[in-house]
Amino acid sequence: MSPPIIEYLGWTATAVFVGSYFCSRASLLRSVQMAGALLWIVYGVLIKASPVIVANGLVFSAAAWTIFRQEPPPRERRREG
Repeated sequence: MSPPIIEYLGWTATAVFVGSYFCSRASLLRSVQMAGALLWIVYGVLIKASPVIVANGLVFSAAAWTIFRQEPPPRERRREG
């Protein structure tokens, strides 16, 4: 990959991460953060930067874990009439 494309990937990852803070739902915020982390991981692989890869692997894992550990919403009680 050419250096400008790699640089654009880094800027895109930055924009996705910053954009995640404008999400109103926690689950959407985490999903966008996971997407940003994946972009950063690809960027880290391309520039051979293991700290970028590991840090964003941890971010991705933490975001995924918090999404999947959430309890399902409580069921509505049926009214008996």
